[in-house]
Amino acid sequence: MTDPIVNDILSAATAVRVTGRTAGGPRLAVLEPATGEPFTQVSTGNGADAAAALGLAQQALPVWAATPPAARSAALRAIAADVETLAAEPEWPALITRESGKRLAESAAELGLTVAYFRIMADLLDRQETEQLSVVPGISHRVTTRPAGVAAVLTPWNFPVSIPARKIAPALAAGCPVLFKPSELTPLSSMVLAAVVERHVPAGVLSTVLGTPADVVDPWLADRSVGVVSFTGSTRVGRLVAAATAPRFLRTVMELGGCAPFLVLPDADPQAAAQTLLVAKYRNNGQSCIAANQVLVARQVAAEFTEAFIAATEKMVVGVPTDPATDLGPLAPASDPARMASLVEEAVSKGARLVTSGAVPETGHFAPATVLLDAPVDSRVMTDEIFGPIAPIHVYDDLDDALALHHATGYGLAGYVCGEDLDRAHAVADRLCAGIVGINTGTPNTPWIPFGGVQESGLGYEGGRPGLEAFQTFLSVGSKAQVG
Repeated sequence: MTDPIVNDILSAATAVRVTGRTAGGPRLAVLEPATGEPFTQVSTGNGADAAAALGLAQQALPVWAATPPAARSAALRAIAADVETLAAEPEWPALITRESGKRLAESAAELGLTVAYFRIMADLLDRQETEQLSVVPGISHRVTTRPAGVAAVLTPWNFPVSIPARKIAPALAAGCPVLFKPSELTPLSSMVLAAVVERHVPAGVLSTVLGTPADVVDPWLADRSVGVVSFTGSTRVGRLVAAATAPRFLRTVMELGGCAPFLVLPDADPQAAAQTLLVAKYRNNGQSCIAANQVLVARQVAAEFTEAFIAATEKMVVGVPTDPATDLGPLAPASDPARMASLVEEAVSKGARLVTSGAVPETGHFAPATVLLDAPVDSRVMTDEIFGPIAPIHVYDDLDDALALHHATGYGLAGYVCGEDLDRAHAVADRLCAGIVGINTGTPNTPWIPFGGVQESGLGYEGGRPGLEAFQTFLSVGSKAQVG
């Protein structure tokens, strides 16, 4: 490998990158989900590190905001090129897999998505122009954009590179310096991205600190120079972020939990729908905010669909994520296998039928791909976000009843509809409480389109033009020529 950046990050084992400072907090073990054992430690930051990063961002704000859009766009394209080069080598995908437990193919795909976010935000910035309007007689209006201020970016472990990219790219495009706090479960994968970004922006435009929210995040959110916070994580933590930002009306972009319905309509192709669910449910080991959660199947196709999905699930190989034969890797948090078992136990105690029970490796954070039939509507697998490889199937006779189960959760992030009649499928999609819906596809997202949740699934949008505008404010100036 010609670029030593990944090995440099591993050898430094630091998750604090604030110019001129050494990490001041304790060291934290990074576990490998496939073994359950630590493979390195990272140094964490403290309040002094957070304050230093904030000071650098404050200094960088006027400089980066004044940088011409074409220059910011060029920086994003250079970052994308570096990521693409690194993604073609084995070290970075292997590091993502080692920290998160996702399969190597999924790690490589995540880096491809990362490249796309930087390039697409550069494209959107290039297309954004000052608006000149003549809508009031005698007065012309000019509408321009400004950076919202310093951006605090707080990201999870399940997509440790692409989710930061989804936030950092538009923030940089808008002219916002970034304060970045990655997840403590996957810090090194994120730090590689941070190091790549640092190559192409002035000092202080990106500073990264890993530490406790009290030490790192709270001081950032309280400072007036921070104009926007972008957070992805659980609804529970999202409420804490919202409470911290409320006193000064800080702009928030929050992609939170989901309980996505997977609706199989009476006219669906059962075999094709089962294959679509395999992707929507088990992608990223089931640890995706938009993963299918409630599987709601019309009785007319339930038998064939269920048989096909169970058969496909039973063929899945649960194993180490570096093995090309593996279909499902380990779960990232050490506590998640026990959490999965608890969810299954509760559902079965209420009447669900457990129909799959595959073997899993004895060491590591593994959980089997699990199908539950006749899932009770009040069981947690039907009402809460699962975030793991459990598929609860509920057969419905009336579509309105199925939709009522979906709406009762209070979540509104993603949904899926399978059906042959596309007009009808679109009509059903329009009835879902969701920010994104896949019709006959388990992968509906793309960086070109806005993505965000409603209700308990969040605020604001990422991706597409709204994703860029989330980090911008608008200045409208009306002018009238003086008549002397």
